[in-house]
Amino acid sequence: MTSAAVLGATVDFLAELAGDGRALEFAVGTGRVGVPLRERGVPVTGIELSEHMADVLRRKVDEDTLPVVIGDMATTVVPGEFSLVYLVYNTISNLLTQDEQVECFRNAARHLRPGGRFVIELGVPPLRFLPPGQVAVPFDVSERHLGFDTVDTVEQLLVSHHFTRDGEDGRYRRGASRHRYAWPAELDLMARIAGLQLERRVADWDGSPFTQESPKHISVWRKSA
Repeated sequence: MTSAAVLGATVDFLAELAGDGRALEFAVGTGRVGVPLRERGVPVTGIELSEHMADVLRRKVDEDTLPVVIGDMATTVVPGEFSLVYLVYNTISNLLTQDEQVECFRNAARHLRPGGRFVIELGVPPLRFLPPGQVAVPFDVSERHLGFDTVDTVEQLLVSHHFTRDGEDGRYRRGASRHRYAWPAELDLMARIAGLQLERRVADWDGSPFTQESPKHISVWRKSA
C-alpha cells in the first residue's frame, strides 16, 4: 500500500485528472495518498472522520499545506470548488447503507466544479468464489495472518475477519470490520442520481483494462460541463 510502485501509479492517475485544479480526498486518513499528491503540486484538502488519524497526518504536514476538516464523507462540506474528488481503497464500503453511499456521491458532486471528476477505488464483490451454501471467502492465508470475508447477500454486507499472530508466543489477535459492497453498475446509478456520468473504468491505477476477472476497479465519473 505504501510502496513506490503502488503510490506512484495512484498519484500519477489522480494528478492527471486534477490538472491545474484542487483535489478533495474523502476519508483522507493519515495522508497515505494525499501527502504525496500534494508534494506533486496538487492542492489537496481532506475530510476525515477519525481525529486520531488526522493527528497522525498532521505530524507529516501542517494545516496550511494540507487542510483537514473533521467529519463524515457523506455530509461534510468544505469551502470552494474542486476539479477532483476521490476515495481510495474501498473506503466507500464503510458507509453501510445504500442511502449513505448515494449521499456520498451527492456530496462529491456538490464539491465538483463543472467538468470535475469523482474517482473511487473499490473491490469487486467476491461472490463468484462462493459455492452454494458457503458464506466465507479466504483472502489471505499466511504464517502471521489469516483473513477471510463472510458475506450476507441479502443485505449486501461483508465482514472482513483478521487473525494476526503477535510476537513469538503463537497467540493471535482477532479483528473484524463491516462493509457494504456495491457492484460497478450500482455505483453508476448512484452517480447518475448525483448528476455524474461514467467516463472511465479500469482495473488498476496503471490503467489496465477492466474485465470480468478483475478483483477491483478504478472508476471515474464526470460532472457535466
